[in-house]
Amino acid sequence: MSAGGAFGGNRGVRPVPPEKGVFPLDHLHECDLEKKEYLACLKSTGFQSEKCRNFSKKYLECRMERNLMAKQDMSELGFSSEDIMNTPPDKNNNLNSPANGSKSPKPRTRYQ
Repeated sequence: MSAGGAFGGNRGVRPVPPEKGVFPLDHLHECDLEKKEYLACLKSTGFQSEKCRNFSKKYLECRMERNLMAKQDMSELGFSSEDIMNTPPDKNNNLNSPANGSKSPKPRTRYQ
């Protein structure tokens, strides 16, 4: 039998987690709303992520606030102060998005 263990692994070496890219899953669904808004934005824009940067930023901020990922300055994650879209908040101060049910108003026609 080999000295590496039953499945070929080295039993004497402790695994080291990667520094970035892996973080705890959101088992309690604390950031589900932000995730759904981001995914809905991606779907509605034909998966053009640059048009959904504000939702991405909001999702990452939610994860950092709830200790689901390491806290970092948003500039280290590729965001700047200009990344917030010019989408006006609705009456509840929420950004308009397909996930939260807000729809852009239809233009009125003469016969409505």
